[in-house]
Amino acid sequence: AGKGVLPWNHPMNAGPIGSNGATSANKLARDADLIIAIGTRLSDFTTASKSAFQNPTVRFVGINVVPMDANKLSAQPIVADAKRALNTLRIELKEAGFAGTQTEYRNEIKILKEGWDAKVTELRTPQEGSELLAELAVIGLVNETVGGKATVVCAAGGMPGELLRLWRPEDPKAYHMEYGFSCMGYEIPGGVGVKLAEPDREVVVMVGDGSYLMMNSEIVTAVGEGLRLTIVLIDNHGYQCILGLQRAVGVSDFGNELRYRDHGTKQLTGEYIPVDFQKHAESMGANAIVARTADEIKNALTEAKSADRVTVIVVPVDPEKRMPGLGTWWDVPVAEVSGEERTRKTREIYEKATENQRTVFA
Repeated sequence: AGKGVLPWNHPMNAGPIGSNGATSANKLARDADLIIAIGTRLSDFTTASKSAFQNPTVRFVGINVVPMDANKLSAQPIVADAKRALNTLRIELKEAGFAGTQTEYRNEIKILKEGWDAKVTELRTPQEGSELLAELAVIGLVNETVGGKATVVCAAGGMPGELLRLWRPEDPKAYHMEYGFSCMGYEIPGGVGVKLAEPDREVVVMVGDGSYLMMNSEIVTAVGEGLRLTIVLIDNHGYQCILGLQRAVGVSDFGNELRYRDHGTKQLTGEYIPVDFQKHAESMGANAIVARTADEIKNALTEAKSADRVTVIVVPVDPEKRMPGLGTWWDVPVAEVSGEERTRKTREIYEKATENQRTVFA
């Protein structure tokens, strides 16, 4: 959630690491012999379930106000405020004769960063000839239109991981994510809080239809407060992130799309339920727009910026167009025993991947 600490175009910002990380940063993390972990809990996403750091001699320094987190991964703990600790380290290193990052290493970072930035641009660019946009393209269009100084708010589903890779912040307060427990429904009330704290700040909430259905009532609060808040509602017909996880662990699709029940098979495999999110948002007093194309999204965001109240922009997307695999891993166990061949094969792949996990850093 600290993505906004450095602007995306800072020459030493190699991107995020971990399960949802950048190829550039994960390459650096894999080979590094020293990791200074500043204010991080070193969770499974951040460490790619303890598979991110492969240098056999890697050591950690943990700077954190929480002693437990400072000690993780057998780190040398520094229990302190991050800014004070870094300033002290800077002075100590200078006195010890440290001349800064070597030119060779800076050049490696530069090359990796350029490659990653090009990949992000590719992923964010709408594909020609597609009837529906990909969620990744919508993220890019929103970011390009509102700029890197606007605050994006999100919380759950696949979007936080996609935003981690694709959003390009240019301000320390431009990136507001709830990463703790993927709290579905936080998005809209979180956006209300950000807007109340800084009324003049441009705030864009990005929320999937699944999270929206869990907590949309704070739109009424925002309307009552007279807030000019933009909500981009990505409609992919349900909980596609969890559906993707089901498939990834070799499980049959079940219960994660908003579909009618087929009374012949008794399964939820009927047509998509046509929820009219535009009318729903309008019923709570918001201005609501449906945008299906790149131009329509840009125009809707421009209209929202000049509005005098909450604007909900509903964007139908292609649920099958997802973030491609980028060589990262997250430890989601697969059933050891199954009657399904694909589950057994997925288990073999899973067991192979666990060989890269490191449980002891001594």
